[in-house]
Amino acid sequence: MTRLLYWLFKFVLIGPFLRLTSRRVVTGREHFPREGAALLVGNHLSVADWLFMPLLMPRRVTFLAKSDYFTGTGIKGALSRFFFAGSGQHPIDRTNADAAQAAINAGLEVLGEGEILCIYPEGTRSPDGRLYRGKTGPVRVAMRAGVPIVPIGVTGTGDYIRWLTRPRLGRRPEIRVMVGEQFDITPWADRVGDRAAEREITDQLMLRIQELTGQEYLPDTYGADMKKRFEQVRASGRNLLDQPAGEQS
Repeated sequence: MTRLLYWLFKFVLIGPFLRLTSRRVVTGREHFPREGAALLVGNHLSVADWLFMPLLMPRRVTFLAKSDYFTGTGIKGALSRFFFAGSGQHPIDRTNADAAQAAINAGLEVLGEGEILCIYPEGTRSPDGRLYRGKTGPVRVAMRAGVPIVPIGVTGTGDYIRWLTRPRLGRRPEIRVMVGEQFDITPWADRVGDRAAEREITDQLMLRIQELTGQEYLPDTYGADMKKRFEQVRASGRNLLDQPAGEQS
């Protein structure tokens, strides 16, 4: 049923609206896996990332989402399940003591079925449009599953969300989705579980994403940490963009 919903969303319910309200450019489509399991890793600018990228890819793309979206009651709960199941989300339980392991298990389940899984290594949406240090969890999943990793770059989705609040005819925002060459992790095949190997691969992947998007890259700063810094100084009126990324407020 969820597979049927996915294609219904893509071609009937959500896809036509996204096509009508945007201009889309795709490059590197030939790098997208035509068959078999693979992990996509990309930058994360807005909530529209996981709508546009799958729309423009030839196969179903699955994301991991907290199980709360699938367990609600009443009409609101039913609509939530309908939307998240239809948009390719796979539920994970983030409430237990080992939420990270639950996410890894869910990712392995998706990849074990020969599907395409997408995880954002930054772990959160960029607070300012820059690209931040990647977390190693996605690579850990790919190494355990023994699947190739494909870097994905997306630009314009932040502008798209802002445009939706004040749409202007003839000024539809441009969304660019750039698929990079597959990253072969077989040279690290004998280092499954090696944290140094996971960090090495993750750092190389983030550089490949940066090459696709052209974003300013902060390799020593996590996006979640920068969000906290923004929150801490918001009332002070200072501009964090004028401070070195490593400077603590």
